[in-house]
Amino acid sequence: MVSMLSVLPSAATDPDGISITGIVISLGVGVAVWLVATFVISRITTRVAAGSNFFKKRTFKWVAPALRALDHERRVQRAETIGSLLNSVVGVLVVVITGMYVLQNLDINIAPLLTSVGILGVAIGFGAQQLIRDFLAGIFITIEDQFGIGDVIETSEVVGVVESMGLRITRVRSDDGAIWYLRNGEILRVGNRSQGRYVPLHEGPTGTTDQSSDPGVENTKTEQKAGE
Repeated sequence: MVSMLSVLPSAATDPDGISITGIVISLGVGVAVWLVATFVISRITTRVAAGSNFFKKRTFKWVAPALRALDHERRVQRAETIGSLLNSVVGVLVVVITGMYVLQNLDINIAPLLTSVGILGVAIGFGAQQLIRDFLAGIFITIEDQFGIGDVIETSEVVGVVESMGLRITRVRSDDGAIWYLRNGEILRVGNRSQGRYVPLHEGPTGTTDQSSDPGVENTKTEQKAGE
C-alpha cells in the first residue's frame, strides 16, 4: 500500500508541504468510487431480486447458496440484506483508503503510521474479539440465509420484524413498536416465522390423521350408531 501511494504523482504543495489540490482530488475520487460502487451494488441487488439467470452461470455457481430464495418476496429480502452488507464493506474500504491519501497529501509519512496501526491492531484485536465476532456472525447469517429484512424472527430477547441488518447490528421492531438493536454475535438461537411454509398435521397412533376433534366426524359416528 505504501509503495503504491509513493508512485502517485504529487500535486503542487505549499511551503508547509501540504497539498490542498491533492486533498481535494483524493476526496473527490473517494466520493466518485463510493458512488460508482453503490450504483453497481444497487444494480446487482435489483437483478437478484428480479430472479435474474445471470447468477446461475457456472462462473457464479459459488455464490448460489448466498442467493437462494424460496419465492420472489424472499429474493427481495435477501437482495436488500446482501446490498446492505456490501454497502457497509465498501463504505469502510473507501473511508480507509481515502483517509490514507489525505494523510499523504497532508505531508504525513504514513509508513510508520501503518506500522503503529499494525501493532496497535494486534493489541486491540484481543480486546475487540466481540466486535470481530459480531462482524463474522453478520456475514454467516447472510450467507446461510438465517433471516433477512422483513422477516419475523424470535430470539431470546425479542419477537419482531427485522428492519435492517448490518455487519455488526441487526435492528428489530417488536410488536409494541420498540426498536431493538441486537449484536449479531449474541444471537445464539433464532426462530424465523417468515421462512418457508408449514401445515401442521395431527397424527393418531396408527399414523393416520387424527380427526377425533372434528365435530363433523363425531356427528357422523353418532348417526351411524343410531342407525344400528
